[in-house]
Amino acid sequence: MWKQILSKLPKKSSSKNHSSSSNAIASTSKSISDNGAGKSGNSHTKNAPAVKSSAAAPPDLAFKDVNLKGNGNGFTPYEALPSFKDVPNAEKQSLFLKKLNLSCVMFDFADPTKNVKEKEIKRQTLLELVDYVASPNGKFSETVVQEAVRMVSVNIFRTLNPQPRENKVIDALDLEEEEPSMDPSWPHLQLVYEIFLRLIASPETDTKLAKRYIDQSFVTRLLDLFDSEDPRERDCLKTVLHRVYGKFMVHRPFIRKSINNIFYRFVFETEKHNGIAEFLEILGSIINGFALPLKEEHKVFLVRALVPLHKPKCLQMYHQQLSYCITQFVEKDCKLADTVIRGLLKSWPVTNSSKEVMFLNELEEVLEATQPPEFQRCMVPLFRQVARCLNSLHFQVAERALFLWNNDHIENLVMQNRKVILPIIFPALERNTQKHWNQAVHSLTLNVQKIFNDIDAELFKECLAKFREDESKEAEVEAKRKATWKRLEDIGMQKQKSSSS
Repeated sequence: MWKQILSKLPKKSSSKNHSSSSNAIASTSKSISDNGAGKSGNSHTKNAPAVKSSAAAPPDLAFKDVNLKGNGNGFTPYEALPSFKDVPNAEKQSLFLKKLNLSCVMFDFADPTKNVKEKEIKRQTLLELVDYVASPNGKFSETVVQEAVRMVSVNIFRTLNPQPRENKVIDALDLEEEEPSMDPSWPHLQLVYEIFLRLIASPETDTKLAKRYIDQSFVTRLLDLFDSEDPRERDCLKTVLHRVYGKFMVHRPFIRKSINNIFYRFVFETEKHNGIAEFLEILGSIINGFALPLKEEHKVFLVRALVPLHKPKCLQMYHQQLSYCITQFVEKDCKLADTVIRGLLKSWPVTNSSKEVMFLNELEEVLEATQPPEFQRCMVPLFRQVARCLNSLHFQVAERALFLWNNDHIENLVMQNRKVILPIIFPALERNTQKHWNQAVHSLTLNVQKIFNDIDAELFKECLAKFREDESKEAEVEAKRKATWKRLEDIGMQKQKSSSS
């Protein structure tokens, strides 16, 4: 009976299971070899640009069969390929393709104990690729360019989960003390960026050929990476975008338009982005190269994208770069000064003193490039705002406004138009001398008054007389107002007494 039962059981079940398991593993190994990444690299390969696959990955890539015994992380181990110096020249390009494919395998850098050996092999491979791309090896074929762009895409294009820096900032906090977030995979990423930079800069790279793979989709994902929290990556991306902008003229309008759209989203929707300063640095050099007369699209960009960047609370993160871009526009076309100054006045902060100081700093730079006709168009609203700053209880704001008279060009503009400007700011100057609590502000105010008095004593006396007359009228109005309230209070008291009696 037992023999009959046992004879009905399936034979060699363990070997069959082992065989099916081996087939599955072999399939996984083939997938890694063909696609450049296994299961752990899915999030990266999914975002890689769709390149025309004219050549499959080399079949003799040095991958071993997976052996999970004693390897708890489940990642396919692989071996280093021979060095370029160890193979004949005829085989170097083939070896280059194999090394590119080997570099497509992704690792988990969040855990430094995982795949230590494999990570080191990949790092050495990337170093060899950097040297190979930089050395003269003849024109790069289409397959080489395609595979190089694929390797770069697989490594750098990934999902970012940034915590924008502006969310961590509270007004006047010194941003340099902020601890930057460092990507643990940066040592490998840096080498990938270096390979890409050298590929673009190499005279062996045909621009017409390369633009088939470095297309608008690639550029869009490159721009998305500027939201990285790692300042090293943003700095590297800045160089990469510069090179792409310089090498591929066909992409220039698209790059400008895409940055424009990022600014719109930042200003009017999110106010969250880590790379605004870096974008503005790139734009600074682009604006510097604009031909004269400026195109209408560039002026529209100034009005609709750059000037509104003064609105967000986190302006201090990128103000220096923004101010440079704005000033570049005014220096190229002085007629834009009126537009820029009115834009600043429209966004002028009401309760943020540190932001006001930044606005005054920028205002001085813009005024330095402003000519008298443009100055006269905007001087009335401008000096009404300056007068408010002169009376600010925050001494740094008042002090910075008074420092405008230390600039010879601004002083000349003001003095040429003193008959309009002095009546606007005289009450603020006089109140400072009478009431301001800060001694430095008091002294600077007296200096400015002396400048006006020395140049036009008669106008100064007229303004002083008008100020005293206005003060007297205001005192009378205030006295009447107090008397009216006193009379109303007395009437109220009488009614209350009569009702109680």
